[in-house]
Amino acid sequence: MRNQQQLVTVLVVTLVVLALGGGTVESHKDQPLSGIAIHATTFHLNDKAHVKAYPTLLGSNGQHSEFVLVEFSSPHPSNDDWIGVFSPADFNASTCPGDNKMVSPPKLCSAPIKFQYANFSNPRYNSTGTGSLNLHLINQRSDFSFALFSGGLLNPKLVAVSNKVVFENPNAPVYPRLALGKEWDEMTVTWTSGYGLDIAEPVVEWGVKGGERKLSPAGTLTFGRNTMCGAPARTVGWRDPGYIHTAFLKELWPNAKYTYRVGHRLSNDAFVWSKEYQFKSSPFPGQNSLQQVVIFGDMGKAEVDGSNEYNDFQRASLNTTKQLIKDLKKTDAVFHIGDICYANGYLSQWDQFTAQIEPIASTVPYMIASGNHERDWPDSGSFYQGLDSGGECGVPAEIMFYVPAQNRAKFWYSSDYGMFRFCVADTEHDWREGTEQYKFIEQCLASVDRKTQPWLIFLAHRVLGYSSTSFYAEEGSFGEPMGRDSLQKLWQKYKVDIAIYGHAHNYERTCPVYQSVCTSDEKTDYKGSFNGTIHIVAGGAGAGLAEFSDLQPNWSLVRDYDHGFLKLTAFDYSNLLFEYKKSSDGRVHDSFKISRDYRDVLACAVDSCPATTLAS
Repeated sequence: MRNQQQLVTVLVVTLVVLALGGGTVESHKDQPLSGIAIHATTFHLNDKAHVKAYPTLLGSNGQHSEFVLVEFSSPHPSNDDWIGVFSPADFNASTCPGDNKMVSPPKLCSAPIKFQYANFSNPRYNSTGTGSLNLHLINQRSDFSFALFSGGLLNPKLVAVSNKVVFENPNAPVYPRLALGKEWDEMTVTWTSGYGLDIAEPVVEWGVKGGERKLSPAGTLTFGRNTMCGAPARTVGWRDPGYIHTAFLKELWPNAKYTYRVGHRLSNDAFVWSKEYQFKSSPFPGQNSLQQVVIFGDMGKAEVDGSNEYNDFQRASLNTTKQLIKDLKKTDAVFHIGDICYANGYLSQWDQFTAQIEPIASTVPYMIASGNHERDWPDSGSFYQGLDSGGECGVPAEIMFYVPAQNRAKFWYSSDYGMFRFCVADTEHDWREGTEQYKFIEQCLASVDRKTQPWLIFLAHRVLGYSSTSFYAEEGSFGEPMGRDSLQKLWQKYKVDIAIYGHAHNYERTCPVYQSVCTSDEKTDYKGSFNGTIHIVAGGAGAGLAEFSDLQPNWSLVRDYDHGFLKLTAFDYSNLLFEYKKSSDGRVHDSFKISRDYRDVLACAVDSCPATTLAS
């Protein structure tokens, strides 16, 4: 009992900083745990209450996720009782940053990583006082404990704390994620571990499938609490991110299958390895072959055990993830265009997101764009001064995922994949005419050779084009204010085929449009030049849905208030298939085809060709 009291003391001595972490942050108001009055927690430790978790050792067969059975009892049960999952298991008051020594404990420095009500699996808990939960844990470089609270969320009382649970190797290399490199024949692989450079050297063993394998080194990055811009990321949401390693696999053969595993060489020359994965390398830019790319925004993450976490409105993300895994053999690359996991300053969620997408990201390049929930924070250099990143100000996204940008703090880049050219914008930095990003966008659009890369796709998080989502309609802009003002002349001049956005949590497709006017009457089978750009909103991959306005403008062809994702299939230089699929069942809900020749790309449309004179 004394050991339990010591554990509880350090665990609870840190309970208040949620007050510092901000119930005032507007973007957190709907997050379940941000509504817990942790600062008001009191001790009500009871010898007759208990919490027990087992097995105590996880991952003994090399797995990095496992269910834990948590059994508990209380002599005074209530429907408001809840179980909090804490990691690390011990909470030391000395780690609380910025403590006011005039303030008396108790205090909890770190928020739990998730919670569940005690009566979740036993509706009779209120009368029996006993219950159990099957909770899903992933390897996050530390141990875990489980605490029983009474008093609900607004008046929490700590009743009991469990034993500790730990993975056999908490430092193991986990959750590899591939990304396209800066060169077409390069693939990068990034993973997370608990091994710093003073302990082990990060390496990748890789080679053509069935062929000779070689070792390549990896670079190592991390970040600290002081790189966060505000609460809760600097306070209760902070959790050590471990070490993020990235290796560059170069001079790949086009369209070849490779196998790889990530690992670490210890000081005694022994190796610690992940399991073996495989990927297919990129085609040569312009190569005429079947190419299939999936695109979506605003997916987030969710808990497979049904427990609650900090931004608990992304349940549908599990459906999207399931459909992507199901169709993985027919997918060459994925673009997740912003609002990645909605961690909003609770850093444990980044590990949980990378674990959720690991079957996808370890097999095909998983490219991301920056969204408001990754980047925005006042006085941090973001174009918008909102609080949506929860104080992260872009740091976790920029370090945990590789993109081929010149500077990852400026999250815009181009990617070539066979017959596709993707120009990825960063809507959380200024894109308007005359800015550094505007120059990049024009250079990306202008430099592609449409003979061999005919499919020119513009990607961004916020809707810089067209959307009839209610919040855009209420502003009167039907898109991000100032979005089209500068960019539509570039889309028109360089004949961008499709522009795709997230941010609005729904699906919408426009006609080929320029200056709010449809340039074609066709709806599903486009042939030849259609003299405008088709704008798509694909922000319904998992987060809570956004209503449409009652008014549907003439340029809006298809609207769907549901969760889904996009798939682009390039068959050759002349034929492209667009599909919008439902996350619930993977079925196609909307589609269109583009069939054209190179001469159709060259054909002049309004504002798409240089002005001529009699002399010319």
